[in-house]
Amino acid sequence: MDLNALLAMPAVLPSLPRTVALLMNELAHDEPNLRRVNQLFGSDPALSARLLEMANSDAFQGPRQVAGIPEALALLGTPHLRTLVSSAPLGTTSRSVPGLNLQQFWRYSLHTAKLARSLAGSVHQNQVAAYTVGLLHGLGELLIHLSDPERVQSLNTLVPPLDLRRCKVEMRIFGYCYSRVTAALARRWQLPEMVVDALSYQHAPFENHAYEPLAGVIHLAVWRVRVHELGLDERERVVSFPDEVALALGLDIDMVLRQDPIDWNPRHEAEPEAADYLV
Repeated sequence: MDLNALLAMPAVLPSLPRTVALLMNELAHDEPNLRRVNQLFGSDPALSARLLEMANSDAFQGPRQVAGIPEALALLGTPHLRTLVSSAPLGTTSRSVPGLNLQQFWRYSLHTAKLARSLAGSVHQNQVAAYTVGLLHGLGELLIHLSDPERVQSLNTLVPPLDLRRCKVEMRIFGYCYSRVTAALARRWQLPEMVVDALSYQHAPFENHAYEPLAGVIHLAVWRVRVHELGLDERERVVSFPDEVALALGLDIDMVLRQDPIDWNPRHEAEPEAADYLV
């Protein structure tokens, strides 16, 4: 399946059932707590994508204007938010996206968003946009998995979804990788060009004619979270570190590892702290 055929498929991207339930409960109030609503939207890639798509539509701010969740929420009224959340597809079983561990994907996406925001602050880039790109960056992987489950399962056996080589192997097999798919979706959703560019070049920031610093930020955040998910040791981290990308941002491996706003210790998915998702 080529990229155009893939993008012609309906993008049915599942959301975390618990997040949807908590949002519906909050939005049922006459005056929802916007801090809490912001927190919950900021924990779910698919919901955030739908929110930003609506905010950038002609009915609201207009195309390519809104890069962050807080601004999107300020534009949309509670009735629109209720409709958006109530119609969200749920990722309830392993069959929702065959071959992909959705719990891991949601956790990974959130950690990447938080780390991207932290790194962006350290190199004077837009932290709101960095959080958005970090949260959405892997959505193309969902669409790839949904498009041809049997073929993707064979790929997963060779290179797991969060393997550092994943994008290169997808490019070799499909002619595109998850980052290009996510960028194409973001362009369809009329997200700001800064967000689309960062998504397009996240896997190879120097491919762009003009180096996009935000793409470099996401590249480093993805590396940091994936080496944790893969359980790489210190030597493997050093060998795999994208030093050229870091150097362009004035960073090194120690600086990236120190920019760590994440509690990596596994814990029960209890009520998240508000500070985790404020963007």
